[in-house]
Amino acid sequence: MVKVTPTEFKRGMHIIHRDEPWQITEHEFVNPGKGSAFHRTKLRNLQTGRTVDFTFKSSESVEQYEVYSKDLQYLYRDGDTLTFMDPDTFNQILMKAAVAGTPEFLTEGEPYQVLLHEDEGIGLKFPKRVVATVEYTEEAARGNTVAGVMKPATLDNGVIVQVPAFVKNGDKIAVNPETREYLERA
Repeated sequence: MVKVTPTEFKRGMHIIHRDEPWQITEHEFVNPGKGSAFHRTKLRNLQTGRTVDFTFKSSESVEQYEVYSKDLQYLYRDGDTLTFMDPDTFNQILMKAAVAGTPEFLTEGEPYQVLLHEDEGIGLKFPKRVVATVEYTEEAARGNTVAGVMKPATLDNGVIVQVPAFVKNGDKIAVNPETREYLERA
């Protein structure tokens, strides 16, 4: 395994910290007026999905976790387990739903880029834009034309997102699956 220092940290990098695999989701270099510089990070555990804040000294070093990605077809969800299939070999790969990020946006039969370590699923790379259908939302009040008015909407996958007042039931909308923000009508 390759050793890296906190000065080499990048968002999305995978490291071994305290004998567990982590993904760096946020990284900030802090140089206070007094004292030594440090690196403030937000880490996501690749086995449990939990997120923690951790501070590294610039002089520390950690092992980089070797990860590769592969396009796999999403088959189904069984409780807390997601099942993917390699379309070339037909091997099935299981992944805990907690480490997938936002499994609600997965569509059966669609290909997704799965992050793997030694053929074990440890994460997903979602597209930046997912199309979903609005299943239910309140009608906008007549005359309420103030710019930027948002209202909650339940999508066909059960996710609730904030949408503009003009969106109606049955509309197809584009959503960012990581932030769960409305992007545009699809």
